Amino acid sequence: MSAAVLATVMLASSGCRGVDDLAITTPAEPTEVDTIIAGGMVFDGTGATGRSIDIAILDDRIVYVGEDADARFRARNTIDAVGLVVAPGFIDPHTHADADLVSSDADRRANKAYAFQGVTTVLVGNDGFGDYRIADMASAAIESGIGTNVAWLVGFGAVREEVLGRVDREPDAAELAQMGALTRQAMCEGAWGFSTGLYYVPQNFAKTEEVVTLARIATEFGGYYDTHMRDESTYNVTVTGALAETLKIGREAGLPVHIAHIKALGPAVWGHSERMIAMIEEAQASGQQVSADQYPWEASGTRISNALVPRWALEGGLEALRERLAKPEQRLAIRQGIEEAIERRGGSDRLLVTGALGEAEVETGKTLEQLARDQGIAPADAAIAVLRTGDARLASFNMNPDDIAAFAARDWVVTGSDGSTGHPRKYASFPKAYRDLVADGGMMDMARFVRRSSGQTADIIGLQGRGYLKPGYFADVVVLDPERFAPRATYSAPEELSSGVVHLLVNGEVVIRGGAHTGQLPGRPLLKPASCAS
Repeated sequence: MSAAVLATVMLASSGCRGVDDLAITTPAEPTEVDTIIAGGMVFDGTGATGRSIDIAILDDRIVYVGEDADARFRARNTIDAVGLVVAPGFIDPHTHADADLVSSDADRRANKAYAFQGVTTVLVGNDGFGDYRIADMASAAIESGIGTNVAWLVGFGAVREEVLGRVDREPDAAELAQMGALTRQAMCEGAWGFSTGLYYVPQNFAKTEEVVTLARIATEFGGYYDTHMRDESTYNVTVTGALAETLKIGREAGLPVHIAHIKALGPAVWGHSERMIAMIEEAQASGQQVSADQYPWEASGTRISNALVPRWALEGGLEALRERLAKPEQRLAIRQGIEEAIERRGGSDRLLVTGALGEAEVETGKTLEQLARDQGIAPADAAIAVLRTGDARLASFNMNPDDIAAFAARDWVVTGSDGSTGHPRKYASFPKAYRDLVADGGMMDMARFVRRSSGQTADIIGLQGRGYLKPGYFADVVVLDPERFAPRATYSAPEELSSGVVHLLVNGEVVIRGGAHTGQLPGRPLLKPASCAS
């Protein structure tokens, strides 16, 4: 991307001007505004109690939040929000919406799975998968049009694989420098932080020191460290061992830590949330910045290869795995590892196949236990049969409700989806969290739920001018019906749009009106301002 185009992208992103500047340049009392949202119960994202007030919007900004807006402004469009909740558009800090946002299909680029949850900004590049070519992706988003705003993380996995491939070895000095240069390029082009997925190949081959070296580059740019930890169960260092490593990386690299989809995965670590919470809050008490996101589901979303196959057997990818399966001795070792992983996740009856990948011929909607029974073979052999030609998506029912509730109650945990194909979390995490935590569960009030879904998340990422309903801020606004805001997606029907979002505005433009999508694509790439030598 040319310097001129990149500059244009930067101006379209949040953080291109300070919030004080936005407020100063906003007309105090414009005669005419585009939209007034009138009479709703407004929760501004700060955690303050809701107030029945109005919001006035001109172009892409909020210009007024208060009473009697209709007496102060003349609006081209008025949204009657009486009886409805008005909140900042929700911000999802962990999604896998990359493919949707670059699709040639405008309907996919509308990002409806998130819009109908009230989400106006998604973060992508999580789990270490984030492409380092941020400027190219931002340019494409502007040229093609997207339905929600998008912000990027640079991924350790993408950087490491570019330089080393999928091999299990340490980089030499030159290779580490090359990885550092790619990370720096991404931060210069507007990445908000550095993400890892240390459980996944090839990232799991890296030692802690390698991660710290690259994370320090994000520190130079004021970024943060976002991580799918090396272990969420007992695969290698255990979930508490992985948490200790995560906190160490943050301390040694000198940047805030954000833990992705915090959980205690599998019966062997159920109840470990208590120790994890204590470790995090001890770190916070010592001055370290630590936060986490959480999706409100008992099942994680993964693949057979990621969930069950030993890490060593995946070096070189699935083709290399199949070569190993053809060798009796290695096949035996892989099968034993798969058996152990099935047990670790609570048994084959807890592993639901939700989609085939590659050339695999596998019946979806059945558990691994059912597939094995149908074929008259052991569950481990049923998994291997799938892997011989492809892979399969799994919903893995391996979390305990008590752990989920324990994490949800902490004030440093925010809402996130980890949205992926074949799992209802992509379409329904925010409304499900609302039902579980507010409407049905009574664990928190609406003000707290809105804060953990908007302003607090903006603060964690570093987004300026978003996440709050304040004059001068971008007009990302959700208007929802608190009685009808609910998930419709299920494990058997994971792609059902959620209900209850009556209106949704992104950068001042209406993308949902009266519960129907308008087809507008007003989303923007949000780039972190960076000062880099040309």
